[in-house]
Amino acid sequence: MDDPVRAHRHSHAHDMSDLSGKKIFSVTVLNAVITLAEIIGGIVSGSLALLSDALHNLSDTAAIALSFFAYKIAQRPADIKRTFGYKRAEILTAFINSAILFAISLVLIFEAIRRWMSPELINGTLMITVALIGLIANIVSVLLLKKNSQDSLNIKSSYLHLLSDTISSIGVFIGGVAIKLWGIVWIDPLITVLISIYILRETGLVIKKAVDILMQSSPVLDYEAIKRDIEKSEKIKNIHHVHSWMSDEKTIYFEAHIEMEDILLSDAEKVCDEIEQLLKERWGISHITLQAEVNKCCDKNLFQSGNI
Repeated sequence: MDDPVRAHRHSHAHDMSDLSGKKIFSVTVLNAVITLAEIIGGIVSGSLALLSDALHNLSDTAAIALSFFAYKIAQRPADIKRTFGYKRAEILTAFINSAILFAISLVLIFEAIRRWMSPELINGTLMITVALIGLIANIVSVLLLKKNSQDSLNIKSSYLHLLSDTISSIGVFIGGVAIKLWGIVWIDPLITVLISIYILRETGLVIKKAVDILMQSSPVLDYEAIKRDIEKSEKIKNIHHVHSWMSDEKTIYFEAHIEMEDILLSDAEKVCDEIEQLLKERWGISHITLQAEVNKCCDKNLFQSGNI
């Protein structure tokens, strides 16, 4: 029977292979152009929203390049130094990228509040022009990474950088129109705050998931249902000492002690094979380690009590 989890991982690898050097180079160049234009435009026009966009895009350039290199590192096979492989390189990059953007957003909120209390004159025409350049370039960049963002937390963190900047450019454009037509200068810091709050929410979710994986938190599984499924077999008395964790957002590891009747080792192996097939097909678990035993452990709890 085909392993759907393995097939999904192969599909994921194929999708990620589409993230070629040419794509990365194109997105990096686009972000460099946006950053330069918005830094100049922000300084000349006096727009904080444009400068906030410039900071975001500056971090985008580094984030996208880091994401690509992390993906390449993650493809390395396991070795004597990294027996689990290098998959967490992507998770580390996702955490770093998102944490940087989170910090930048907090700084911009405080700066926007300061601007709100002491408004400054802003050139609406220049603000509109630069915002349009940024919007077009960001839309192209988002479209280039959209497909890959669905399959990798790492690429998603970079995609969120670009998506936030696209939304930011729209906000800056609308703000420029309001300043140009009605002289509403306070809309510039308001847009900055709204954009930053949105970015804080999105990056916060990525940071939480990345930290969960790095801390080896258990994946979301119905462990009681898994226990019931496994203990349906007449040859199995109990499943206990379960440990589960993730090496990345796709790969779930699962290990457990399986108490059986006193049967032949060859029969025990067949039972373990059935359990592995169940866990892979019904629960999407990738890597399974089972320890068969007969009246060995005193602690029969699903999760081991006290220290390991």
